[in-house]
Amino acid sequence: MGVGRLFEGFITILIGVNLVPSVADQVVAAQAGNVTGASASMLGLVTLFFVIGIMVAGVNIAVGGLQDVGLI
Repeated sequence: MGVGRLFEGFITILIGVNLVPSVADQVVAAQAGNVTGASASMLGLVTLFFVIGIMVAGVNIAVGGLQDVGLI
């Protein structure tokens, strides 16, 4: 069970990393419109927030797997 959760965490990270270019392309396309000021700044940070979210989710799942095995 614990090894499965470890693999689940790594698969989550792997899929998220493969989706980052698509998210970044969509952010650039959205910035090409009439977005100014604080909205443009927040829109520029969407890719960063996406990467941080994927990283946190993957690490949480992997740490849960390590706890199930008894290593943490």
